Amino acid sequence: SPGDEKTWSILVHLGGIFLGWLSPLIGYVALKDRGPFVRAHVVAALNFQLTLLIAYVIGVVSSLFFVGILVLIAAAVLAVVFSVIAAVAASNGQYYRYPLTIEFVR
Repeated sequence: SPGDEKTWSILVHLGGIFLGWLSPLIGYVALKDRGPFVRAHVVAALNFQLTLLIAYVIGVVSSLFFVGILVLIAAAVLAVVFSVIAAVAASNGQYYRYPLTIEFVR
């Protein structure tokens, strides 16, 4: 039902804040065939979290320099802000594309 699609989409986006890339990956495996709305949100969340994973790795590697700490802080803030925006869009029944995201999964 449309209500269930919205709920799952919201949970996948917000789950990314707490579980990182694991929540969208589980959502992708379990929910990708539930409908186009859920699939679009799960794919968007997964691509965003994988992009953030790359940013976290770069931040950790370059943390010997001050720049790495700034990258880690910026990635954490972007994860929370964009995930909440995406969850609100999903609750309103709208599609959402995260900015600055590399498309790994289509």
